[in-house]
Amino acid sequence: MRDFPHHYTVNAAATNAGDVSLSGERLPRLTSAPPVEFGGPGDRWSPETLLVGAVADCYVLTFRAIARVARLPWVSLACEATGTLDRVDRVTQFTAFVVRASLEIPAGADPEEARRLMARAEQACLVSNSLKAGCRFEADVRVGDSTLAASA
Repeated sequence: MRDFPHHYTVNAAATNAGDVSLSGERLPRLTSAPPVEFGGPGDRWSPETLLVGAVADCYVLTFRAIARVARLPWVSLACEATGTLDRVDRVTQFTAFVVRASLEIPAGADPEEARRLMARAEQACLVSNSLKAGCRFEADVRVGDSTLAASA
């Protein structure tokens, strides 16, 4: 890992109508538009869905790194994030995020260790740690056909 601070630059370009083009060095272009709730088409990434996606993506990548260091064997991790946008004191803002993560580990792997590492990933997720709104994580670990649930 490189020394801190890190800097990330994204460029956004648009005309008076149509999509916004997002670009960054060595990154594929993305297009965004307002979500349907704000009069947009609803079939493109929006600032709102990008932010919620960043929460989910960061959790998965953080867990992957922590599990690698801990040498936890795992098969798959599915993560669903939901962000709640509301008006607070006449300001539109995200008021909550819920992350539901489901981890599958192979037979013989330690489910308690998996649960502990999922909780560490929650605590270390830099995107959720950077948000004003609270972020609640819900995790479950599946070993073969059984499921062990845990809420963080």
